[in-house]
Amino acid sequence: MLKHIKIVSGLVVAGLLAVTNLAIAAPPNPKDAHPSTKNVHQMGSEPKPATFSVPDGQRVISSDLAFQGRIAYQGNYNGFRVIDISAPGNPKLIAETECNGDQGDIVVWDHILVRSWNTKRSEDRACGTTTVPAGFEGIHVWDISDPANPTILGAVELPCGSHTATAAGVVEGDLIVYSNNSSSGGCGVGLDRAGQDALGDWMDVIAIPLDDPASASLLTRVQLAGPLDPAVRSGCHDAAVILGDVNKAACASADTINVWDISDPRNPMLQFTINEPGIGDSTSNGRWHSAAFTWDGQVIVAGWEPGGGGAGECEATDPDIDKTLFFYDANTGAKLGQWVLENDQGADENCTMHNYNVVPLRSGDYLVVSGNYQAGTWAIDFTDPANPQSVGWADPESLGPGPFCGGQCQIGGSWSTYWYNGFMYESDITVGLQVYGLSDKARAGAIRLQRLNPQTQEFSLMPR
Repeated sequence: MLKHIKIVSGLVVAGLLAVTNLAIAAPPNPKDAHPSTKNVHQMGSEPKPATFSVPDGQRVISSDLAFQGRIAYQGNYNGFRVIDISAPGNPKLIAETECNGDQGDIVVWDHILVRSWNTKRSEDRACGTTTVPAGFEGIHVWDISDPANPTILGAVELPCGSHTATAAGVVEGDLIVYSNNSSSGGCGVGLDRAGQDALGDWMDVIAIPLDDPASASLLTRVQLAGPLDPAVRSGCHDAAVILGDVNKAACASADTINVWDISDPRNPMLQFTINEPGIGDSTSNGRWHSAAFTWDGQVIVAGWEPGGGGAGECEATDPDIDKTLFFYDANTGAKLGQWVLENDQGADENCTMHNYNVVPLRSGDYLVVSGNYQAGTWAIDFTDPANPQSVGWADPESLGPGPFCGGQCQIGGSWSTYWYNGFMYESDITVGLQVYGLSDKARAGAIRLQRLNPQTQEFSLMPR
């Protein structure tokens, strides 16, 4: 049955008829630039060669993505890039900014771009035409009315900086953005461990007036539930938001996923928490990292980051938990199933299930597209969360030995891969932007969007 689509301000959707047959992954295609299934095709790229193996302040590696119209905005440790994707087989660079604040998670909304500044620096740094003073942590607000000439408007300093940022819609003329700090480590100045944990145990709620973005401010701080293990640092890594008729947020936080009612996005109200044995506690080697909702708001897709993204955690000898996406009931937190990466990686390949989004399908089926560092890009059908099936993948060869992964690997691969308007867009850490086509019935009936901040679903679909 077709689902009802709730359209919110500024969003345009369209689609094709749905095909509900479950797709089975095809064998590898040796003709592509690197190994992939036959139904995954490399379309084009906009290169940005880089390496992690340079000092802080010199890194120009690619990070997360956001989309608006026919433009992709690609975060970078040194700012962000603006890329024309009107021809997915031939993406073209429009502009490149400078803002050297590490990681650089981004949100786009009409004429506004928000960029996270991750960590205090011991020296002044440049951000566009402004100077960021030593010790600053928070977000910067840009005007992207002219995509070829982004202009910095202002900044909001935050108590623990901004590792990631997530749009939560517009309320009374203000764009609401949730900012998270990943971990309390380094929070504040001159604080002991207890003080840092207390300062970092929050999600920051920022208000950005659409008619005066330069006056953006910290609206409030929402306290997190957890961590359960007192030895674990507080802090939430990344938040997922779904609006429309659902109005929920899920924050991948230490050992405890927080799920909130955001009927009033300015004031999230905790509904329940999710914990998974062996994830995020002091016996593990990582924390909850990412969350996403299905477009009907019924299922949460959760991933964590063993090894912090700089370790080879997808080897044949590694436990399944280290290379898994988890599926939970978004109304109760009950576990529904999990998917385990099918291609074993080497000790010289950094790998976790990193950043992903769910494809908006008219059929109501569930299809997630995921970027997994050196395990590459995967598409997984989890319409039945207890029995997920791989649909297709593009898994690059190892980058070879390097100083990371205990001295065995270079850090690279897909930081993020997201579905947007018919294609899979991969932000490769050391390569740049890559575009893939997926030829498969599982993607039939995908809805076209005017804008996509991958952690934000601006509308919801009726449950089946």
